[in-house]
Amino acid sequence: MIDQIIEPWEEDGTLEELYVPEYIKNIGLEVAKYYDFTVEKMTVMAIKPEKGGAIWKIDTDKGPFSLKLLHRRPSHSKFSLGAQEYLVHDQKSRVPAIIPTRDGEKYVEKGGKLWFVADWIETLYQLPQDLEGTKKLCNALGEFHNLTKGYVPPADADIVSRLHRWPRTYERMEKKMNWFRDIATAYSEMPASAVILSVIDMFQRQAQEAINSLENSPYYEIVSRGTKDAGLVHQDYGWSNAQMAEDGVWIIDLDGVAYDITIRDLRKLIVQCMHTNGQWDIHWIREMVQAYHEANPISDEEFEMLLIDLSLPNLFYKNVKYMVYSPATFLNEELEKEVQFIIKLEEQKWSVLEELAQDRKGGTTE
Repeated sequence: MIDQIIEPWEEDGTLEELYVPEYIKNIGLEVAKYYDFTVEKMTVMAIKPEKGGAIWKIDTDKGPFSLKLLHRRPSHSKFSLGAQEYLVHDQKSRVPAIIPTRDGEKYVEKGGKLWFVADWIETLYQLPQDLEGTKKLCNALGEFHNLTKGYVPPADADIVSRLHRWPRTYERMEKKMNWFRDIATAYSEMPASAVILSVIDMFQRQAQEAINSLENSPYYEIVSRGTKDAGLVHQDYGWSNAQMAEDGVWIIDLDGVAYDITIRDLRKLIVQCMHTNGQWDIHWIREMVQAYHEANPISDEEFEMLLIDLSLPNLFYKNVKYMVYSPATFLNEELEKEVQFIIKLEEQKWSVLEELAQDRKGGTTE
């Protein structure tokens, strides 16, 4: 049988929810034959059609497992699989164990992608998105970052690192503000254009100031130390990928892990919570930072990086960046309302960041 290369597929409103092309399902059944179990049922749990990835729950004669099709190139996927193995076997972390094939391999390569099977944790449930649930999530994130230190990837894996990408990320955001300005000007009749044009200069200045702050920060000293003492960021950490069981919080879906200044995961979580809550709440953030700090102490250097990363106009950028693909449909009333909401949120942010900076100077985080 010719090994058909797996390609991304388009979601189609006429197809069933969580649709996976038939040929990929068939490859999945071929992959299952490499294992010491018999598949009784396959249920699609999540898909990444635009990238060519999927997760199934498979019911077998040996119990339930997850079967995952990793969408990245195999050498990249070997980095994340090595990390998962390291966390389970070396660090005894609450991360699902990889199930070996009959030949003792940790994955199967088919269709130009890696597939693997892992434990299915039946008892997982999402934490509440209240303060106590958020604190548990932050503490588990700190523990995860602490346990990922010391990871050395397999010899045949890519070195997946974002350590040196901070300046480029900041500069790209600043540069794209010019694109957003030009597009909103060209589509000035669209509902969201006027509000975007009213704040684009301010947000571009904020991005420029963040670039300057990064240049004068401990960033270059931190990254000069390389990956030896660096931890891994999850990159997609939140309520769906960190769930509770009887013995604590389990972290799943590790295929995006990369070396980085790990505080960035906490920054993303803080911004997400403030957006969800509809306000920048200093008490809430202090509790998040403290819960994280208890599991993975935050150095002064890392705290400075957290404040700089929070100073970027992250919410504005995240919500308007897709305008470049289809301005005529994207710059609608819904986006107009969202940008107005973000403007009010961002006005609250600066006094909160000043208080956080004073907390560190005053030694509040112990």
